[in-house]
Amino acid sequence: MDDFYTLTTYIHNNNLITYPMEDYLEMIYRHQTEKITITSLSKYLNIKKSSCSKMISKLKSLNLLIVINNFIYLTNEGIKIASYLYHRHEIIEKFLKKLNKDNFKLEQVEKVEHFIDEITLANLEKYIDYFC
Repeated sequence: MDDFYTLTTYIHNNNLITYPMEDYLEMIYRHQTEKITITSLSKYLNIKKSSCSKMISKLKSLNLLIVINNFIYLTNEGIKIASYLYHRHEIIEKFLKKLNKDNFKLEQVEKVEHFIDEITLANLEKYIDYFC
């Protein structure tokens, strides 16, 4: 069985965008109609402002967002990535709500969304559209 790896190996997939970065981009996208700041973003994500500020700097260096007058805006590339991340979240949440009903937990969505690939997500969406 040459195809088996540990979870750690799968996680270190050398992607440019890390899982925490995905969470930031998705949250900014969710609140893009508001004037989002580091303070508001840190509250939405339940993290310290200093940690938020560091991540915003990283995302700026990747040209995924800009900061103008302390307000955070996604760039076109940031919007492209963030809209996919939001869509991914919505599909998984919809599926898990149907599957688990009263036992649904948002925490499960947050855990699963970082590990699902695009093909599986597309198939899951087709499954939901067909069976749910």
